[in-house]
This record gives sequence, structure tokens and C-alpha cells, in this order.
Amino acid sequence: MSKLNGKVAVVTGATSGMGLDTAKLFLEHGAKVVLTGRSQEKLDAAAKDLTGDFLLVPAEASSTADSKNLIAKTVEKFGKIDILFLNAGIFRMEPLGNLTEEIYDEVMNVNVKGPIFTANEAVDSLNDGGSVIFNTSILNVKGFPAMTAYAASKAALRSVTKTFAAELGGRNIRVNAISPGPIDTPIYGKHNVPQDQINEMAGSFPAMVPLGRFGAGKEIATVALFLASDDSSFINGAEIPVDGGFAQV
Repeated sequence: MSKLNGKVAVVTGATSGMGLDTAKLFLEHGAKVVLTGRSQEKLDAAAKDLTGDFLLVPAEASSTADSKNLIAKTVEKFGKIDILFLNAGIFRMEPLGNLTEEIYDEVMNVNVKGPIFTANEAVDSLNDGGSVIFNTSILNVKGFPAMTAYAASKAALRSVTKTFAAELGGRNIRVNAISPGPIDTPIYGKHNVPQDQINEMAGSFPAMVPLGRFGAGKEIATVALFLASDDSSFINGAEIPVDGGFAQV
């Protein structure tokens, strides 16, 4: 059964990992999907695995000009928007004493400013009854060393989820968040620290997860589908953890 038949969905950061898995699942369920990514080359590579009605739009997540272009191209191609999955983000680590303004600004610009202003640009083009989904992290409630900027950015998005839910509820637009735990995703290859440190950190995660494993991008995608569809018609302002119990028990 197609749960998103005819719906128009925008998925940011959709060239790999959770974003690409979600874009594929949305297409499988009948949505028309707009995918963004920094690189046209990576977008073209991702498109080889896609089937359905989709549009590729290069966009830097922190750029308000790119956000305006993204929404303009989406509306030009498909008309109104039903679903926003604001997934694009970056992962940075820096211990206290070494944290720089450059790293802080980069993380906040991509992880917070980008989603906020993409939604801000899209709001007049959102259909009443639509769905906005943020990608947060369990690190907004669980402390880890060297994660100051990253965790703060995800906590900010949790707050934004509540604010937008209150503001858009009158239009029956639901605003929710997905809070991933350790997910097997390429984001661990996009960082600013030595790879052996990342490997050590990632290697410790399964032992901390009650289910004893990393999650998969597809397990985020199925929750995104739930929040995008009418199956979640009375869920608003919520943050759903998808973490195998990592931050729950």
C-alpha cells in the first residue's frame, strides 16, 4: 500500500545514508521526491539507484540562498510541498580547550541555521496538513566528551521542533523529530579528527546499546515514513528516539 501517493517531499542531505534511504522509501510509497546534496556528482550517483518521480537540486545546507533556490525549484517542478525531511547535517568533535569558533560556527550554520531557514523559506509553500521532520540526535540528551558543538546543535533542533509544532498546528502541519542513536552511516567518515579515534569511539557503541548493534539507515527511513504519512496524524511536537535503547535504559 502506497502511503505517500502523490505527495511532494523534500529530503535534504540525500546523497547517502539516512537521507538517501528515506528518499528511496518515499519514492517506493508514491511520493515525488526532491533530493539535495552539496555535490552534483554525488546527486547523479545517488540517482542511479532511484526509481520514480524525483528532482535533484544541489544545495549547501548552510546557505540561505541555496534554500531559496531549493524551494523555488521544488515549487516550479511539483507545485506545493507536503513533506520536509530536514536531514542534512555535519558531525564534528573537539574537546574543551580546543574548540574553535570556526568549528562551532560551521556546525551551527549547517545543523541549525540550514534547517530553520529551509523551513522558513518553505512555509508558504507547505500544504495544510503537511509534515515537517527534523533529524536530531540522542546526543541532545546524553553527554559525550568532545561533542559540545554537535550536541548543542541537535538540542537546538529539538527546541525548534516544539516551537514550529506550536506555530504551525493551526494549519494542521505536524512537526516532529527523529533522534538517531548509533547508526551505520557515512557521517562517521565526515569529521575533523583522526580516523583511529573515530573507529575507537564507534567500536564502543554496540556494547552500550541494549540491542547490541548499530542501527541501519533504513530503520530511520521507516520512522520518517511513519511521520510523513497519515499513520502519525495525531503526533505533533514529538521526538522519536531510534537508538536501540542507547539513551533510553
